[in-house]
Amino acid sequence: MAECLPVMIQGTHSDAGKSILVTALCRIYADEGYRTAPFKSQNMALNSYITTDGKEIGRAQGVQAEAAGIPATTWMNPILIKPSGDRNSQIVVHGKPFKNMKAGEYREDFYKKGLKLIEESYNRLAAEFERIVIEGAGSPAEINLNDRELVNMSVAKMAKAPVVLVGDIDKGGVFASLAGTLQLLESEDRNRVIGVIINKFRGDRELLEPGLDWFETYTGLPVLGVIPHIPNLNIEAEDSLALEHQTVAGEVDKEIDIAVICYPRVSNFTDADPLMKELDCQVRFVRTVNDLGKPDLVILPGSKNTLSDMQWLQTAGMAEQVKLLAETACVIGICGGYQMLGRQLEDPEEVESSSKRISGLGLIKEMSTVLLTSKKTVLSRGKARYGNHNLPVSGYEIHMGISSYESKENSFFIELDSGEKDGYISPDGRLIGTYFHGIFENDQFRSILINELRQSKGLPPLYSRPAYNQIKEEAFSRLAGTVKNHLNMELLEEEIRKYQMKVRGRAGK
Repeated sequence: MAECLPVMIQGTHSDAGKSILVTALCRIYADEGYRTAPFKSQNMALNSYITTDGKEIGRAQGVQAEAAGIPATTWMNPILIKPSGDRNSQIVVHGKPFKNMKAGEYREDFYKKGLKLIEESYNRLAAEFERIVIEGAGSPAEINLNDRELVNMSVAKMAKAPVVLVGDIDKGGVFASLAGTLQLLESEDRNRVIGVIINKFRGDRELLEPGLDWFETYTGLPVLGVIPHIPNLNIEAEDSLALEHQTVAGEVDKEIDIAVICYPRVSNFTDADPLMKELDCQVRFVRTVNDLGKPDLVILPGSKNTLSDMQWLQTAGMAEQVKLLAETACVIGICGGYQMLGRQLEDPEEVESSSKRISGLGLIKEMSTVLLTSKKTVLSRGKARYGNHNLPVSGYEIHMGISSYESKENSFFIELDSGEKDGYISPDGRLIGTYFHGIFENDQFRSILINELRQSKGLPPLYSRPAYNQIKEEAFSRLAGTVKNHLNMELLEEEIRKYQMKVRGRAGK
């Protein structure tokens, strides 16, 4: 087998565009015929992805694997951290919950175990793939954390990978952030950096040239590319930082108004992404009752701390307003949002929070939910009952609770291929609860749902709607094409190989 050539993408800060650039390189290398895989040793995110064998990894690595044209595995993200509170997180190891830990406990007690997991995972990938595109996290210049970090320069050292540093010019101060990050690195780590990328550029490249020349002279490092801002890129976001760029309020300028409740511990909010691609739908992420308005559809998404977020709904006045809206609007709860629709939620083992019991919205009066210590993570298929339709649907489940009904004759929403029943749908179809993440990715269901909303407003149906998988594929191609046109791939390849020769030379001494 050909040698494995890794490259690592690190950033000057979170949301610099590391995940997107890794996605782009995965598609570029795959298109060039290389067996390519993504890798992120440790990911902190509430948006997760289910592998074909029913394991949970960071959503970004799942999307990157899709871009590379391969199935995602837990070797690509062996450690996933899912915050459940300000200081507590669930640690997921190779796709299964390991333990709930505080930050200090994780840093002190998990470090050696983490290093071993990471090295084992990387070596498995390196034995199978020709190119590995590694993603860092945050910044490598977090000097208060660098003695025991598991995701930046320690991984570059382990993998013998050259590092490309990315700065986001859209936030301003890009030269200062790049140069400052380099200056704060230890000399050994500084020598791993083979070049930089300036990301999210808007404007005239000629006006930037003096800065590029200065930077290369000052640091001795090449600017490998200036990547333009890519508007309306239809690629799923990794974490809640992306929500800052979403519409949260404002006038409705499309025919169907959709409000997604954005509680503090919202997870897998990308469930709403397919609705954002519909030309007649406006999707708003709502954080206050004043911004809720009178939408046609209210979505209660997943939550990493369902009881805490349910309490937030009550305190913020959102709960009463959602119950009022349920009289006129369609309300759909997904996973944690589905659990909130019921009469009561219990967490007797304090799986997610110190609260052991809280009242739900009571919209599904006969349902109550108990959180358990075991987590269900599975890809699922079945048929959804909606109106007179039995629609084939697929999705994935990630939850630690069981929802039960006082009556065995509840109006379930989906009959799984296994024969199990999932969720709830009201007789008029205006109230739906389900554990199915990805439900809106099913084109037929999404189309019928939106046309039902249109009909309720006296609007004619629209039958020409986008195919979501095609949108994703076009997005990967568009991203890869843009990055390839603005990144000096020949110079990047030259610097990667030069670094590998230097590393092998040191190893031979």
